[in-house]
Amino acid sequence: MKLIMENWKRFIMEAKELACPASTQDLKLNTKNRNAAIKAEHIQYGPLNLSDEEYWQRAAEHWNTKPEVAKKSKCSNCVAFDISPRMLDCMPGPTSEPIEDEEGYLGYCWMHHFKCHSARTCFTWAAGGPIKEDKVSKEWQEKNETPD
Repeated sequence: MKLIMENWKRFIMEAKELACPASTQDLKLNTKNRNAAIKAEHIQYGPLNLSDEEYWQRAAEHWNTKPEVAKKSKCSNCVAFDISPRMLDCMPGPTSEPIEDEEGYLGYCWMHHFKCHSARTCFTWAAGGPIKEDKVSKEWQEKNETPD
């Protein structure tokens, strides 16, 4: 019986480890989280239109830099932007392919818990990304789990 319980616990932990974040599977939750990130003064996810110079000016002022510099700090190179193989399996359709073009691609934002577009940014951007390895993705997932 003890062996059965140990195997069951290991199975549950492995299944939990591989689970896609809820907002990658639930459009309402993803939209709620994304909209909250757009509206929050301290996040300001955007811009909606990539050529919105006013947004980039605000971002530059926030970071005390120039718009040209702010435009280089995108989700695609943020430490919390997850494009690992396991996360791409969680994303919908062909828009999730990590091929850079003028429009970009989707990844998952571990800071704000929504499917994030590579060409956008937010005021909480942090250098060091993206997340490309399953191991690192799993570490971010573990950090984001709430204790029971």
